[in-house]
Amino acid sequence: MTATDNINTAGKLPAEFEDIAPYDDSQYRSKIAALSVEPGFEHAVRYVYPDVDYPKFVQELLKVNNQHDFQYNVMGPFLEMLVKHTTAGLSCDGLENISPGQSYTFITNHRDIVLDASFLNLCFIRRHMPLTQVAIGNNLLIYDWITDLVKLNRSFIVKRDVRLVDALNEARHLSAYIHYVINTRNESVWIAQREGRAKDSNDRTQESLVKMLGLAPDDRDVRGNLLGAHLLPVSISYEYDPNDYLKAREFLLRRRDPAYKKSKHDDLFSMETGILKYKGRVHFRVGLPINSELERFGGTTRNELVKEACSLIDRAIHCGYHIFPCNYIAYDEAEGGRRFSAYYTADDVRKFDEYLDRQIDRVDVPDVTAEEREFMRGMILTMYANPLKNQIAAGGACDGDF
Repeated sequence: MTATDNINTAGKLPAEFEDIAPYDDSQYRSKIAALSVEPGFEHAVRYVYPDVDYPKFVQELLKVNNQHDFQYNVMGPFLEMLVKHTTAGLSCDGLENISPGQSYTFITNHRDIVLDASFLNLCFIRRHMPLTQVAIGNNLLIYDWITDLVKLNRSFIVKRDVRLVDALNEARHLSAYIHYVINTRNESVWIAQREGRAKDSNDRTQESLVKMLGLAPDDRDVRGNLLGAHLLPVSISYEYDPNDYLKAREFLLRRRDPAYKKSKHDDLFSMETGILKYKGRVHFRVGLPINSELERFGGTTRNELVKEACSLIDRAIHCGYHIFPCNYIAYDEAEGGRRFSAYYTADDVRKFDEYLDRQIDRVDVPDVTAEEREFMRGMILTMYANPLKNQIAAGGACDGDF
């Protein structure tokens, strides 16, 4: 199966989905032309490519006519540049678990606002496999040009700011769109297992997300709907999280003031930091589809089926983590022991401790006390230790030694 095999053959997009769907090929030239003269977009391009010849870049951009060319000729090279300059390598295993011709809901833990789905699609680009549509919350669409950019890149919109009275209808709408993409357009989608990133890396699937997927096409048939979503868990492991100190900062500010909330500027800075700063090694592991286990499950109520699906997703993601030396070190330092000392050296410990000090030094909060500094260090240790803790807890379900 080639990368172009899943280009839409289902005809015109139903009007009911136009508010959340990516742009179709008929819109590409006009949307790219508008994007290229947007000052915010030009600023972002120059920020990422300081030496860019922007007029020449625009000339090349205006040659793009469709989704395939945008993702392969624009986003592919951009992502390879990011891998080269901000990581120690991007790897992926388990791709053999993806059956040719079958579309899936790739459901993953969430580490980076922008790059999780982008790097997964880059893994597919490298293997000439079909790419996915990508779920993105409208809370991240701070500017109109960002909305245009993500919809050009085959992202569909998850509405986070709806009134409580409208939430169920919006969930049905989103569920219907995802099922339409998978079962009518024969395209896969990517979605994170929870709204937002787990700040402490303690990844758990939100029941509300699975309930949403169980609403369409017939909300009386939750099992059939979940089977129709073809859920396939994928584990994402970043050796280093460029935002770890920003998360520690947020923990500290919330500790000082429980009512603290991040600003839109904070979100934008987190996006920039995650994209452009060093991540070490990045690994994706594609698990097995959960349909066969869901089919065997004896529960019948909606809540029983949802809880079982969440449990299957969590177990697969936890088992699929790639554990780096820093995770072993963080676990031992957080626990005050040396259980995993065989997995790292004294030099690894020194480098990791120095890294922690540098990251905490970057926290721009006034009058940080020694006790607060130790609090932030403990929170960052927790972030790096939790993937290992969860893999240990998964125990016999994994192929490891725990």
